[in-house]
Amino acid sequence: MNLVEWLQRIMVGFGAAWVMWLMIALSVISVAIILERAWFFWSLRDDLAVLARDLRTSLDDSIEAARRRMDASPSAEAAVVSAGLAVAHQGPDAAEEAMAGAAALQRMKLERRLAYLGTLGNNAPFIGLFGTVIGVVGAFDALGQAAKTPVAQAASQAMAPQAVMSSIAEALVATAVGLAVAIPAVAANNFFQRMIKSTLANTEALTRVLLAHLKSDPAFAGAAPVAVEPRGKAARAPRQDEGKKSGADREET
Repeated sequence: MNLVEWLQRIMVGFGAAWVMWLMIALSVISVAIILERAWFFWSLRDDLAVLARDLRTSLDDSIEAARRRMDASPSAEAAVVSAGLAVAHQGPDAAEEAMAGAAALQRMKLERRLAYLGTLGNNAPFIGLFGTVIGVVGAFDALGQAAKTPVAQAASQAMAPQAVMSSIAEALVATAVGLAVAIPAVAANNFFQRMIKSTLANTEALTRVLLAHLKSDPAFAGAAPVAVEPRGKAARAPRQDEGKKSGADREET
C-alpha cells in the first residue's frame, strides 16, 4: 500500500463528520467572543461630544476638576486623558508621553481576542473545503468498491451517477458550514475594528484638547524650560569663575 492509498484509507475511515463537529465547536467559541466583545464595547460607551465639552470647561476651572470628570466616565478615551492629567504638573511633554502609553494599553484591551475572529473568518471556509474533499474521496471510494463486485457491476454502473451526486451533495454541507461560521466572524471582526478606530480617533481629539490647554497655560508651558535652563547656567558659571581665578593667579606669578 503506497502513501496515497494509506491516506485514502484514513480519510474514508474517519469521514467528514469530525470536521462538522470541529466547525460547530469553533462556531460556539466565536459566538462567545462576539458576545463578550459586544458587552465590553457597550460598557465603554459615553457621549464623546459632552465629554469633550466638559473637559474644556473643567480645564478652565482646574486640573483636579478635569480629573474628577474623566474618572467619572467609563470610556477608554477618558482613561487615556486621565493618565495625562495625572502628570500635567510636569508639563505638556510629560503629559503627552503618559497619554501615548495609556493609549497603547487601551488599544491592547480593545483588540483582545479579535485575532481569533480574524483567523477563524479566514480559515473556516478552508476547513469546510477540507471536509468536502474528504466526502468526495469517500464517495469515489464507495463507487470503486461497488464496481469491483462482478455480480453487482451492472447495477452499480446504473446507480453510479445517483450515488456520486448524493455523496457530493452531502460533502458540500461541510463547505456550507464553513461559510456559515466564517461570515459572522468576519462581520463581527470588521465591526469591532471600526469601533477601535473610532475610539482611537476620539482619544486623539481629547488628548489634543488637554495638550492645547497645557501649552497655552503659562504655568504649565514654562515649567520645562525654567527647570532646565538654570541648571545649564549654574553649570557654566563655575567654569567662568575658575577661568578668571586662574588668570588672576597667573598675573600674581
